[in-house]
Amino acid sequence: MTDRPMTRRKIAETIALCLCLSGATVRADNAPRAQPKQASFHVKNVFNVKVPKGAQAVRIWFAVPQEDASSVIRNLAVSTDGVVRYDTDSWGNRVGYLEVRAPAQEQITIREEFDLTRSEIQSRVDAARARPLTEPERAALARFLAPTTHVIVNDRIKGLAASIVEGESNPVRVARRIYDWTFKNIDYWVKDPDHLKASPVGSTEYCMLTKTGNCTDFHSLFASLAMAVGLPTRMVYGSLLKPTLNGIEVDGSYHCWIQFYAPQIGWVPLDASLANIYGKEFPLTEKNKKLVELTTATGYKGTDPSKVDYYFGNIDERRVVWSIGRDLMMQPPQESGPVNALAKAHVEVDGKPHADWTREFTYREIVR
Repeated sequence: MTDRPMTRRKIAETIALCLCLSGATVRADNAPRAQPKQASFHVKNVFNVKVPKGAQAVRIWFAVPQEDASSVIRNLAVSTDGVVRYDTDSWGNRVGYLEVRAPAQEQITIREEFDLTRSEIQSRVDAARARPLTEPERAALARFLAPTTHVIVNDRIKGLAASIVEGESNPVRVARRIYDWTFKNIDYWVKDPDHLKASPVGSTEYCMLTKTGNCTDFHSLFASLAMAVGLPTRMVYGSLLKPTLNGIEVDGSYHCWIQFYAPQIGWVPLDASLANIYGKEFPLTEKNKKLVELTTATGYKGTDPSKVDYYFGNIDERRVVWSIGRDLMMQPPQESGPVNALAKAHVEVDGKPHADWTREFTYREIVR
């Protein structure tokens, strides 16, 4: 069989797919809507690494803000004793790197500051515009259908996914069914901190077996269920810029969410863990109310079904993105194997992972 020349339509479809794969989330319809909200912040990260006695080489890969269609980064400045280089990891994230040979100091400090203007992402996904993946699209998106160390696809996951999807093939409807099942059947650990807890790694299996976890557990399970039925996903690691922590010297931690791919629409964001906070009634207590507040982007005032619909396809403006993907390989490559995720930093001392370090993430909102 001889190859036929590619038609104009095929060329257009290929170009459109490449544009969608480049990272922007595409609006799904042209319906009138409010102007996307914007917020601006001055953000500071301080990484402190304790140096063990006798260390010959300390290597630090640290997250820097990712600029995309919704995020504008200005005035990025990093200060430390040593030369910082920047490169991209195996998922295309920009990453900072510092290497200190035969360090004389007991602690290495990296100070990172930048200004961020972030726009709300509004998708309003319309299932009528989507269609199943073609085989060429499936091949192009293969990495977003592949399991990772803690995001698994096994027979149990496949069976559960099939029971949730019930034969549906439209990617938007598939994603919504998995989203609804996840937020209804899993409970965020902050609701009952005396009895629920998160896994330390963001685990599909842990979340499925215990029916609880944090944002990474939620979205690991979502990703596994989605991939099991052929829906490409990618996990986004960032932080919420909560009004309650504005200007306060306390570590703002991290948060993660999911994007799924729908042909003719593009990458669509969702946040099933926050849907669980707003979509299922639970009692506020002295033990959980501060945790619940800090888990949200804009505060918690009780159940709010509108936010369940909102967080399927929309993402609020009070976020910063640190990285995308799991099982990351850095440049220069780390000796200890793939990094589970990079929401903060990865440190090696003499070729072995080193956990004696801290990150303080603080921010101040800029009113324009």
